[in-house]
Parts: sequence; C-alpha cells; structure tokens
Amino acid sequence: MDNVTESLLLYIMAPVANSETSALPSGALHKIAPARLHGVKGRPDMLAVGVVVWLASELMFFAALFAAYFTVRQVINASTGGELWASGHALLNVPFAVANTTILVLSSVTCQMGVFAAERGQAGRTGGLLNLSKWGLREWYILTFVMGSVFICGQTFEYAELYSHGLTMSSDVYGSLFYLATGFHGIHVLGGLIAFLFILGRTYLAKRFTHEQAVSAVVTSYYWHFVDVVWIVLFAVIYFLK
Repeated sequence: MDNVTESLLLYIMAPVANSETSALPSGALHKIAPARLHGVKGRPDMLAVGVVVWLASELMFFAALFAAYFTVRQVINASTGGELWASGHALLNVPFAVANTTILVLSSVTCQMGVFAAERGQAGRTGGLLNLSKWGLREWYILTFVMGSVFICGQTFEYAELYSHGLTMSSDVYGSLFYLATGFHGIHVLGGLIAFLFILGRTYLAKRFTHEQAVSAVVTSYYWHFVDVVWIVLFAVIYFLK
C-alpha cells in the first residue's frame, strides 16, 4: 500500500476511531463525538460565526430604523416648530423608563455571568441557592429571563398608560414612530427570552453538558447584549432628545 492510500485511509477512519474513544454519559444511547464535547482547537464555531453575521444584518435594520426616525423628526419639527414632538415627549414617563432600562441593562450582567459558568462547563449550581459564587448557567440564565420578562411587562404597562392618554400608532406621526421603534425592539427581546427557554430546557434534558451547549449559551448572550445596546441608544434618542 502506497503512502497516499495509507494517509487517505487514516483520514477516513479518524472520526470512527475518535467516536470509539468518546465519552458515554450515564443513560446515553450512543457515544458523543469529542468535537461535540470539547470543540475543535483552532477552529471557530460555525454557529458563533453565523450569529455574528446575522447580528450584523440586524444592526443594519436598526440603523435604517434610526435613520427613518431622525428624518421624519426633522421634517415634522421643521413644519410644526417642534410642537408635535414636544407634546408627545411630555406624555412619556421618563423615571419609569429609566428604572425599566436599568433592569434590562443589569440583565446583561447576569447573562454574562451565565456565560462564564458555561465556559467552565458548569450547568447547575454547586452550592446553596443564596451562594451566587456557586451558581451555574441555569441559575444565571433563569434570573436573566426573569429580568427580561420584567422589562417586557414594564413596556406593556407603559404602552397602556400612553394609550390612556391618547397616544396611539394612529394618533400622529410621533406615536407611530414611538410604537414602531420600541415595538420592534420589544419583539427582539421576546425572541431572546424564547432563546433562553430553549437553552435552559436543553441543559435539563441533556445527560451531559457539552461544548455544543456552551456555544449555544454564548451566542445567545451575543444576541442579548446586542439587544441591550440597541435599547440604550434607542432609549437615549426617544426619551431624552426633544
């Protein structure tokens, strides 16, 4: 057998040999490939690369939304002397929005703590519930989910309050842009909450916490941090620029 043929056979049989030496968690029906457990050294995860590319497209979407907001705002202010924007802004409950924004921003901190736990391979807590230093991915992501849900509830309450004061999507241009911008962001937050549920469910159902689960948790944090940063900019524009 020549060297070329021998090298080819070794290349083909390598995955089989690796799978035979892979770990078999308790209760598992088949062995787990080492690449799924530990990743491939020196090679970026395709899921992470794909999420980053997708977030770049999302950034373009919100950039277009901001451009539309500023363009319409400038035109309307030029034609009304700024009265329409001032009257709409006067209806906003800024202190409440600040508190709601603080909750969302702090959820990025808890999310990142979950990422640190995932990178350590720690799915659940190893100590008491009140011992935060022993928390794992599950506990930090559950807390992040709760904080994100509180933000959505706060935004819903704010919508109801503004509606009671007559600010709706059809009331005027300001109302249309306000609900369009904040509503699209709220939908993205809901998407993140659904992603957290999938990540948490996967950690409870799986027999072993693998590299794949860690990568899924990390890329979910990419999305959550992105949503938070977008909201900080959106919040500053809507609630502080008159």
